[in-house]
Amino acid sequence: MVNTAGPGVSRWDRARPALPYVFILLPAVFALLRDWRPEVLALAVLAGAWHWFMVTSHPTWIERPVAMAVYFVVMLAAIGTLIGIDPLFTVTGVGAFIQAFTVLPGWWAYAGVAATAGVLVAVPPRPGRTPGETLYAFLVAVLIASAIGLLTRTVSDQNDQRKAMIVQLRETGTKLAALAEENANLQARLLTSAREAGVLGERQRMAREIHDTIAQGLTGILTQLEAADDTLGDVPATRSRLNTVRALARESLNEARRSVQGLRPAPLDEAQLATALHDVAARWSRTTGKPVFVSVTGAPRPLHAEVETTLLRAAQEALANVGKHAASATRVGLTLSYMEDVVVLDVRDDGCGFTLGATNSSNASGFGLIAMRQRVTRLAGEFVIETAPGQGTGISATVPAIPADADSGLSGPRGNVV
Repeated sequence: MVNTAGPGVSRWDRARPALPYVFILLPAVFALLRDWRPEVLALAVLAGAWHWFMVTSHPTWIERPVAMAVYFVVMLAAIGTLIGIDPLFTVTGVGAFIQAFTVLPGWWAYAGVAATAGVLVAVPPRPGRTPGETLYAFLVAVLIASAIGLLTRTVSDQNDQRKAMIVQLRETGTKLAALAEENANLQARLLTSAREAGVLGERQRMAREIHDTIAQGLTGILTQLEAADDTLGDVPATRSRLNTVRALARESLNEARRSVQGLRPAPLDEAQLATALHDVAARWSRTTGKPVFVSVTGAPRPLHAEVETTLLRAAQEALANVGKHAASATRVGLTLSYMEDVVVLDVRDDGCGFTLGATNSSNASGFGLIAMRQRVTRLAGEFVIETAPGQGTGISATVPAIPADADSGLSGPRGNVV
């Protein structure tokens, strides 16, 4: 009766505000058609105007018990007068029963029902009816009206509960949407932080790579040149030194190219990760002469550039380690698994393996495994090494399957990293 529009409004909510007017209008129309009496018209208009003023035009007054008690008393007096004029208005008294449970709180509603029943029984007075019959009629009227009122209040309470539940569900949905958005933002910030933190790590890795390869090669070249300078009179010895310098220079050039290539995963520029892994594996196989078996499980889909770069780097480094340290390996398996929430890269070989934690193991030397682990863990991923002497080596990199459009501002062009 307070609010007849908006979401969550039931048919009862829409019909209830009109009921008092219907219970007044119908008997008034029939009474006036049967016998035109100005007092009936005046009282009917007064009752309708009183209801409009106290309830319809001031819906918040329903929360004021005293105001509603005054409203009900005046309305009941008008109904009693109308019944005294024409018994047809007894129908309006039935509407008063419903209205008592609509506007009056708690036990006040039952008091209103009792008062209405008293009016219906006492007005108009019926000659020859005994007090016992009057009391019986009163009790029956109260019982029936209370049952109707209880049903009305139950329906109203259920409607209120349903509307409250709808509001709560909407609030919960809004909160869940906000949490999902916040989670997406946090994940994007995590990737941004990881990328920023990776700048220093990547620089350190490149410094170590240059120190272990190019710097050492150049040092060897200088040493050979100095030795060649001491043997200028010995042509064969000088030629041997120059050949060594040439080999060292070529090796250093190759290492420099590999280090520069490590700055940017070119295979990802024009291909998805799965295709890029096939290309990398094919090139490595042609170079080393060892077969590489590549398999892809799940549904391949574009992933965030940081994710694809991390997995491609892990595959390249793992294959490089096999080429350097697993000379006895006869085959290499590379598996890329797309799952719902994560994507997993597994690289395994049947080489000699090594002992994890052995500081003097040549397989554990350098920074390849450390760099792979750092790349994976900075994306909140998991990096696992499985190996043992004589049992080959396997690495597994698991990272979140972040879609390609998760945050376009995290990196530059596709595949570019620092």
